Amino acid sequence: MIVADRKPIEEIIEEVKNYEKILILGCNECVTVCEAGGKKEVGVLASALRMYFLNQGREVKIDEETLERQCDHEYLEEIRDVMDQYDAVVSLACGVGVQFMAEKYHDCPIYPGVDTCFLGATEKRGLWTERCQACGQCILARTGGICPVSRCAKRILNGPCGGSAKGKCEINKEIDCAWELIINRLKALDKLDDYEKIDPIKDWSTDRAGGPRKVVREDVQE
Repeated sequence: MIVADRKPIEEIIEEVKNYEKILILGCNECVTVCEAGGKKEVGVLASALRMYFLNQGREVKIDEETLERQCDHEYLEEIRDVMDQYDAVVSLACGVGVQFMAEKYHDCPIYPGVDTCFLGATEKRGLWTERCQACGQCILARTGGICPVSRCAKRILNGPCGGSAKGKCEINKEIDCAWELIINRLKALDKLDDYEKIDPIKDWSTDRAGGPRKVVREDVQE
């Protein structure tokens, strides 16, 4: 899932302090799971902003809404009839949702209420860790299901580097050496022969150059 973290309230206040009618818009998907932008967080942020404006002696309209997704035309259409009621929107979706909102409702400023961090997994409540950088050239089949691009601090495709000690990365002693994890996993799967295969340098020009990437599925297009 996409993992996000709450922005400092001071940063959000700085962006919206001059508006009179504000919509706080949450998302029921990834940011709800990581407890950064769901209905609960919408309520917390709205309450904090109301308190700020009250202390400033101002009456500011602050409404709350949470959509199923903000990265989908269908759900963004649900608020079309009310968008003209607001001077600004604070979106608690990931950066994708914020941009999609801004493209769809270009007459209204859309401000991010969270910082989008990475694609990750829930280790336990309150702890999310990175697992994928969406590089577009997945090699997990050859690395035992462990991604060196996201989990090796040096992003080494053919490791290890030789700098780890007792299974920990030399850059950060709290991080497991990704390549030791990969080797141990391949051993357990009896696929250590895969370790001997050299992965070529990634062709980033295909997936990273020339603007935003896209995936086209003609078989499902309408």
